[in-house]
Amino acid sequence: VQLQASGGGLVQGGGSLGLSCAASGRTFRNYVMGWFRQAPGKEREFVAAISRAGVNTAYGDSVKGRFTISRDNDKNTVILQMNSLKPEDTAVYYCAASSRGWSTATMASAYGYWGQGTLVTVSS
Repeated sequence: VQLQASGGGLVQGGGSLGLSCAASGRTFRNYVMGWFRQAPGKEREFVAAISRAGVNTAYGDSVKGRFTISRDNDKNTVILQMNSLKPEDTAVYYCAASSRGWSTATMASAYGYWGQGTLVTVSS
């Protein structure tokens, strides 16, 4: 599966931004989908994940209550809606696909397919 992330940009603190990840192929619904981010000088961090049918979601502690992940299996798309953005949310955001079980959804090592990343910059 090939992934293409989009929607990044510059936003003021407290604002909102939506990221989209478009997947190629007809097997999109077979993958757990996740978003990760990496800020300069920091390790890649888990942001959110959604199960194959969209029933289960998981969030990193730093984004709980502010970010929402969703997916549309008919359109091969996963969305990350980000609200109440903070300067510390500034990072390159990556979407990823995993063929492994839901129990590994927060682990970057479980994801075998990655998009190219989209930069989100939050000003103070």
